[in-house]
Amino acid sequence: MNSAVRLAVNGTLMRGLELNQNLLAIEAKFLRETQTEPAYRIWSIGDRHPAMLKVKEKGVAVAVEVWEVPASGLATLLMQEPPGLSIGKVRLIDGEEVLGVLGEPFLCEGQVEITEYGGWRAYTEAKK
Repeated sequence: MNSAVRLAVNGTLMRGLELNQNLLAIEAKFLRETQTEPAYRIWSIGDRHPAMLKVKEKGVAVAVEVWEVPASGLATLLMQEPPGLSIGKVRLIDGEEVLGVLGEPFLCEGQVEITEYGGWRAYTEAKK
């Protein structure tokens, strides 16, 4: 039996972006686009990828994609993520709690906060 977990991604793992192939390689399946509950902030890490952090106040809803990931591929996926990103629990706007890609606080120090854009895709589109 190969179980699967739901994983919320908020950056380069999303469809059509640089690292989406990492999800496809482990046979993850796209489920839906949604948002987190309004409890997160997001930073651009060197304009290469985002880092999302949960905060106590002044959080916003961040755009995410939810994927069904084979549990057997989760470690492989995490090891391919940029340094400073990890897997934690993320609460979605509808109250569902799933695993998600989060940044470690040190990673955001001195980086550009992009929370006002509501997500990585909106930020990169605005820069074009």
